[in-house]
Amino acid sequence: MFDNLVESSSHKDDLSRKGSFVIGTALIYGVLMLAFFVAGIYWYDNHLAQMDLELTTLVAPVPVPQQQKQDEPKQEAKPTKVDQNVDVRKELIADVTRTELVPKEVSAKASDVPPVRRGVTTIQGTADSNAAAPMPAGPGAGNVVAAPAKVAIADEPPPPEAKPTPPRAPISGGVLNGKAISLPKPAYPPIARAAHAAGTVVVQVLIDENGNVVSAHAVSGHPLLQAVAVGAARQARFSPTKLSGQPVKVTGVIQYNFVAQ
Repeated sequence: MFDNLVESSSHKDDLSRKGSFVIGTALIYGVLMLAFFVAGIYWYDNHLAQMDLELTTLVAPVPVPQQQKQDEPKQEAKPTKVDQNVDVRKELIADVTRTELVPKEVSAKASDVPPVRRGVTTIQGTADSNAAAPMPAGPGAGNVVAAPAKVAIADEPPPPEAKPTPPRAPISGGVLNGKAISLPKPAYPPIARAAHAAGTVVVQVLIDENGNVVSAHAVSGHPLLQAVAVGAARQARFSPTKLSGQPVKVTGVIQYNFVAQ
């Protein structure tokens, strides 16, 4: 039984051989990859001169000094002072020495307006001022000249506009069947005949000043008969109705009686 047994030798040599093979293969691949990388760098440097490249340089803008314009001082026109030859007062107040003039009102508070000077022509204005070269007054104790008052003449009022007469409200005429000049009869519709529809249809109408029906709508009656009744009412004609000599609108009803056929 044990004659055919084979004694197994150690695997140490086999593992050492395989490990050496793997390490050698990895070194070879590493050397090859490094060689390709270096060769690629040299190849790119050799072809760099043949490439059409453009060199762009960013240059900062040169500051331009702003020209400051000196505003020339504007010479304002100074008002020319004209020497007046009369006194100006907001209100003409006589001097207290003028005992012959009786004031209209007596007040304990002194007025801010200076009195009229004796012997100087004075006019009434918007400010108080004394004349630089007073105009000599004529004979008498002094002259008081008032500015001419503006007389406003009111224009004549325009004539009142004629207001249009407001339209009168329609008057009620009740049942209008007997007042119609022309009252067409509505046709009996086939659908109503098939349904044996019958009865009275009442149509509300509005008649204008000329006697024409301007609006109509059914207020009661069989639904199958209302349409033909409204159509017949729109074709009706009436004589114009007048109130105080003025034609007016009339509202009322027209009745249509339908018999089952």
